[in-house]
Amino acid sequence: MTITTLLVANRGEIACRIFRTCRDLGITTVAVYSDADADALHVREADLAVRLPGAAPADTYLRGDLVVAAARAAGADAVHPGYGFLSENAAFAAAVQDAGLVWVGPPVKAIELMASKTRAKELMAGAGVPLLAPVDPATAGPGDLPLLLKAAAGGGGRGMRIVRELDTLPGELLAAAAEAASAFGDGEVFAEPYVERGRHVEVQVMADAHDTVWALGTRDCSLQRRHQKVIEEAPAPGLDDALRTRLNEAAVAAARAVDYRGAGTVEFLVSAEGRPYFLEMNTRLQVEHPVTEAVFGLDLVALQLRVAEGEPLPAPEPPPTSGHAVEARLYAEDPARDWQPQTGALLTLEVPEGPGLRLDTGYTGGDTIGVHYDPMIAKVIAHAPTRTEAVRLLARALERARIHGPVTNRDLLVRSLRHPDFAAARLDTGFYDRHLADLTAPGAGDPATAALAATLAEAVRGPEAVRGAQAVRPTRPGGPAPARFGAWRNVPSQPQRKRYRSEPDGTEHEVAYRTLRTGTPEPHETPGTRVLTATPDRVTLEIEGVTRHFAITTHADRVHVDATDASYTFTALPRFTDPATHTAPGSLLAPMPGTVVRLAEGLAAGVTVEAGQPLIWLEAMKMEHRILAPASGTLTALHAAPGHQVEVGALLAVVQEDPAATPVPVPVPEETA
Repeated sequence: MTITTLLVANRGEIACRIFRTCRDLGITTVAVYSDADADALHVREADLAVRLPGAAPADTYLRGDLVVAAARAAGADAVHPGYGFLSENAAFAAAVQDAGLVWVGPPVKAIELMASKTRAKELMAGAGVPLLAPVDPATAGPGDLPLLLKAAAGGGGRGMRIVRELDTLPGELLAAAAEAASAFGDGEVFAEPYVERGRHVEVQVMADAHDTVWALGTRDCSLQRRHQKVIEEAPAPGLDDALRTRLNEAAVAAARAVDYRGAGTVEFLVSAEGRPYFLEMNTRLQVEHPVTEAVFGLDLVALQLRVAEGEPLPAPEPPPTSGHAVEARLYAEDPARDWQPQTGALLTLEVPEGPGLRLDTGYTGGDTIGVHYDPMIAKVIAHAPTRTEAVRLLARALERARIHGPVTNRDLLVRSLRHPDFAAARLDTGFYDRHLADLTAPGAGDPATAALAATLAEAVRGPEAVRGAQAVRPTRPGGPAPARFGAWRNVPSQPQRKRYRSEPDGTEHEVAYRTLRTGTPEPHETPGTRVLTATPDRVTLEIEGVTRHFAITTHADRVHVDATDASYTFTALPRFTDPATHTAPGSLLAPMPGTVVRLAEGLAAGVTVEAGQPLIWLEAMKMEHRILAPASGTLTALHAAPGHQVEVGALLAVVQEDPAATPVPVPVPEETA
């Protein structure tokens, strides 16, 4: 069957990416959208769109019946699930086919067989795929530690715990099962040995209905936060030929064991000694598929559509590879603050274009990042002849990007790519556990000079300062002599001062400047600095003989300064008062908008708590965040309850400090996903 109209049962970046291929193939596109996504980029880019009433995923993108009805209403003849949401839901795949639509995905039976990690491991053992031996938690002993608890029915770090002490195992099992049940509707949890310093290596497979299975090389996805990938690359570096062959053969065996069709990924854990172990098979397209596309010169979505139409893959073997590709996931989150997701208006999103660079995103400048969905803004991909060149290209592209709005992990990505361990391909899943403090420490940039540039731009923006001039420029040979200015020039005007606060670290900067009679500003108390050009949106300074450029963007009281080697965000002072200053000591405030998903067992006004004890779990953007007791004492007020929607700064509870109180421990997990 030829696909003419395709509905993408997803949103954001992956929907936009699939639409791009559809446009190239002449296929009409249909988007579905929640009320929160009414003006989202994927809706704007689609040919047709159908509303799914509501905002929460459970009411919209996870409602298979509504998605199928939307496909019928729009006249679609095929459905592509993207990744996440219903992409690995066998019942949804069956419902699509029962409605007479083409399912752009694997057979329902293959999804069912791989849906449970425990059943999948049993099947893989029969296919000769290398496995970690399972551990029965009921009989686990000291020799089995450390253990990794995992949800049988899902991924993304939900329901996952590392257990290093036997006495914590029962509590961690209960917590993992509760989280798994909440996230996937299935509380089954299993245990296996936790491999220290292991690498996450996966193999992309593509199979058709004509007995052809391609193993499209390896990808390394070891750099992860909360068991979720951050940086991926292809091919996986540092593997010998024998290991690559074994991984490819195991992936093909896994695909053939379930009569697979379409795009899928077989994931492995590779120990420090180079031994591979099967983790799971993702029966869908992966977030990181662009790095495989880059090195093979393929469009995996186009191949998915071809296979769904019943056509064979174009050749018995995949094409040869070329070069190396690296992908970084740009998230609206603050790595220095426990990876807290960020929300708000994405005012500017500009990533450099050029040979070897690719941007996949579901946002443009002016869009809003909400609380309901994953905080990923974009994926930036670099492809070059060598790994060193690809990493360098990607790091520089991220560094030069202009991203204004919520705090992002951009600086972390740049530093990660330039870290000596990453450069030397010393990769494992504990990378951020070891290096996060260094990677999020204050950088070597010069925020004081950036604040000076912001001040000069604001000074020439004022009507009295500009006096009709659009810029301040140096003398032109043969032209009239403009006002001369520099950091060392004495002028009769009194210095003016401007104060800024750096975001998000809170450092304050005070800048002094003078405004000349010509209306041009010059720095004051800044030796060695001279203004070459100053306009409301661009400032060029000569600093100790080196010319440096600064792009200035102002949004309300926020000023964004993009230099050639760093970007800065300032709030002009006085700024709005922190809501914490208006609350009683010991108040627990919501650090972000979200939903209260659960409370610590027995939590109620009047109970005693211990400093640092998790009391409230808040879910925002598909991740859970713990609200901790600020001190040991008595909980005097509790305003949170499961299911409550809260805004940032909302008062959740109050703990009255009481050093003499005897805290009552509350059984809770130490980690959330």
